[in-house]
Amino acid sequence: MAALLAYGPQYASILAATRLGFVAPEDLSQLVVVERLPGTPTTDFGAPSVAPTADGDRSCDAAERKCFEKILRAGWRAFDQAVSSAHGKTLSIGPRGGGRPLERIVAHVIGADAGYLIAVGWKAPKAAEPAEQLAATREAILAALEASATGKIPSQGPRGGVRWSARYFVRRVAWHLMAHVWEI
Repeated sequence: MAALLAYGPQYASILAATRLGFVAPEDLSQLVVVERLPGTPTTDFGAPSVAPTADGDRSCDAAERKCFEKILRAGWRAFDQAVSSAHGKTLSIGPRGGGRPLERIVAHVIGADAGYLIAVGWKAPKAAEPAEQLAATREAILAALEASATGKIPSQGPRGGVRWSARYFVRRVAWHLMAHVWEI
């Protein structure tokens, strides 16, 4: 819980321009545990690897989708700013294993987003140049969010696997993106 509290100001700085009203908690007493879930090696790393019960509701109204889009766009702005400011610099080693070349971080984010698109039931786009790939992937994320939230993507894949809900999809994309903003 202390680690989550410590990240609050970082989330707040990324979300400030969204006018969503996120205020980082200042004390552990302000955090409320609403559900406990079994962890995995992914959660040991700090990633949300198990969807909470609240994410199981597959429908999202227009206002909720707009909120999700604002969160994603804020993360993309922060990522783009971090990438731009890091060009030509050697990145330092960080708590998340940073220090890899900037191009590899960008490629990793694009690759992870492709996997997240597949998990929600959407096809990942392909483009020749990283900048084109990043733009196409972001467009696909917004399209997949819309389709998932409005029930246009079945909850199960053709082989019976459960697809991610729109809420969990946004949770994973945003968490991963912001983790790499902080890595840069």
